[in-house]
Amino acid sequence: MLQRKIIHIDCDCFYAAIEMRDDPRLAGRPLAVGGSAERRGVIATCNYEARAFGVRSAMSSRHALSLCPDLLIVKPRMDAYKEASREIHNVFREYTELIEPLSLDEAYLDVTDSPRCSGSGTLIAQDIRRKVSQRLHITVSAGVAPNKFLAKIASDWRKPNGLFVITPAEVEAFVSALPVSKLHGVGKVTADKLHRLGIVTCLDLRQWERLALVRGFGGFGERLYNLSRGLDERPVQNDSRRQSVSVENTYDQDLPDLASCLEKLPELLESLNGRMARIDNSYRPGKPFVKVKFHDFSQTTLEQAGAGRDLQSYQQLLSQAFARGERPVRLLGIGVRLLDLRGAHEQMELFPVS
Repeated sequence: MLQRKIIHIDCDCFYAAIEMRDDPRLAGRPLAVGGSAERRGVIATCNYEARAFGVRSAMSSRHALSLCPDLLIVKPRMDAYKEASREIHNVFREYTELIEPLSLDEAYLDVTDSPRCSGSGTLIAQDIRRKVSQRLHITVSAGVAPNKFLAKIASDWRKPNGLFVITPAEVEAFVSALPVSKLHGVGKVTADKLHRLGIVTCLDLRQWERLALVRGFGGFGERLYNLSRGLDERPVQNDSRRQSVSVENTYDQDLPDLASCLEKLPELLESLNGRMARIDNSYRPGKPFVKVKFHDFSQTTLEQAGAGRDLQSYQQLLSQAFARGERPVRLLGIGVRLLDLRGAHEQMELFPVS
């Protein structure tokens, strides 16, 4: 079987980097891109000076300013970010057409069959980083590995402005020592559950049989089984388009009633707004939806055309969804369906004739 060569590219604090590039006076001071604190805005991204104070993406602007009073929050300039993203993708296409964008500032590349740089994934990643720096005057981090799961972990290994390579021969040792908290999809709740079972590293996770993991973690148990062995057969899909953006959380203790569910909504909405801020303008937000999984693992999803994406609208949707079960809840999720504007018909709707 041909060993794949997958690169994951992630721009370093992309929006903030573009702002500092275009206005050098901003460099060296805590900077964030996001909405106004007076209007309950959310941080889309921030530079590393701001992160030193604890400021993070998807955090409310008001909370960010409480952590870093000197933080400068600038409004997003999506046209500038989209243009920079197009230039970065032009660099990618010098090496491969198999590009799967995850957002404006992040993408997978499959360079398995690329003849460039003597076919070396490592050299291609180095060349991409060099060209982006020269042409756009920003930095990107890159991970090179045999699959998407490991490439994404690798790109984060030496951030910012780093390159990390996991060769096929290194996969076994690397994954064995990898904390389970680093696995894609393992949040704090799942990590805590794994730790209580004595599972700290992927080597610990491998001691569990597939069926036991499925029993303990549902469908995600199957993925845990594969990831702990460094397995991920997902292809790089250059024609994939998002259908929705969502966030969800599984709670350690079931939420007993509607009131306790409603209390969790503001935090979920803050995270969702942060993710929405990173979606490019080739999408238009559509119907909001909520997902409720009850303690007996039955679940329901409710969406409503024409509803808003504010807290009150999600409260109404959640109340209706909860009424379908009227039982303790183990998981809550909220999201937004996306309308793809790339089609010619919808593009025409963007520019109506007056």
